Amino acid sequence: MDRAPGMSVRLKLTLSYAAFLMLAGAVLLAVMYLALSRGVHPGVLFLVRSHSDLLRDFAPIAAGVMGFLLVLGLVGGWFLAGRMLAPLTRITDATRRAASGSLSHRIALEGRGDEFRELADAFDTMLARLEAHVAEQQRFAANASHELRTPLAITQSLLDVARNDPDRDARELIARLYAVNARAINVSEALLLLSRADQRSFARDQVDLSLVAEEAAETLLPLAEKRRLTIETSGDMTPTIGSHALLLQMATNLVHNAIVHNLPQDGAVWVTTSWHERAVNLTVENTGEQVKPQLASTLAEPFQRGTERIRTDQAGVGLGLAIVKSIAQAHDGTLTLIPRDAGGLRVTVQLPAARVA
Repeated sequence: MDRAPGMSVRLKLTLSYAAFLMLAGAVLLAVMYLALSRGVHPGVLFLVRSHSDLLRDFAPIAAGVMGFLLVLGLVGGWFLAGRMLAPLTRITDATRRAASGSLSHRIALEGRGDEFRELADAFDTMLARLEAHVAEQQRFAANASHELRTPLAITQSLLDVARNDPDRDARELIARLYAVNARAINVSEALLLLSRADQRSFARDQVDLSLVAEEAAETLLPLAEKRRLTIETSGDMTPTIGSHALLLQMATNLVHNAIVHNLPQDGAVWVTTSWHERAVNLTVENTGEQVKPQLASTLAEPFQRGTERIRTDQAGVGLGLAIVKSIAQAHDGTLTLIPRDAGGLRVTVQLPAARVA
């Protein structure tokens, strides 16, 4: 925004200090003059015969004192204002660096806490979060580009093979192209769902999270039976406020993830809900291989598939838990991932509880 040039804050403070000092000096001199004019002469070694003599003798002294106070106020106020505004200069410099794209710089004001240091600490916290967010977005963009580029590259290769070999079986080519195209569609739909949850552009109604969890478990029951897994659901009524569609997608992703990343057979998935005074919990546990705590903390990042990126028939696109985390945050909730001692993972989503009449 273009604005007309004006006085700096330092100059304004300097003039304010000088004006205040001049005013205080003028009041002090006026009090002294009144005291002397009434014949009260504390500390004065001469007697005044008339007001004219008093004014003639007092005026040069008053002028000298006022001149001294003016110089003292301007010089002292300039240095005092500069010292007081030094933290603001560092904050401004950090802001300009951030505006130019440098987010790694920190103000790091030393000393005891005051308004400037609180502002600097808040600004440093904002820079740290912004830097982490930008880095996450860059990783996400790179991973998304890779995930979308892979099916396009495969499609291009299949088409090149078909063009160079016209006698090749077209049914096999169509089947492979169909699978690759479905893969690309799944990635695109997952990215759109993730964007929708991040923007929080959805209607909010009262939703029973326990019913949503049961619906997700029933939908994925055929997949669990195909993999020879059991699904157990239990828990209390868990009312919350949010989007039924998004919360169902969240529960479906959790159960699907628990089924896919499980034992080859004879595994189990437990889906439980609980209601506390101010929060409701949806917990999905599964059997499976041992998960390291360091790995568990990264599973909610986009395009993370555990210890490896091998794709199976139901491996997904690596956005399942990322979408769960995004939906939970969009509903003012949290996502917690804890490895189970016996293997597998315990995933808990906590959302604010809704009041029930």
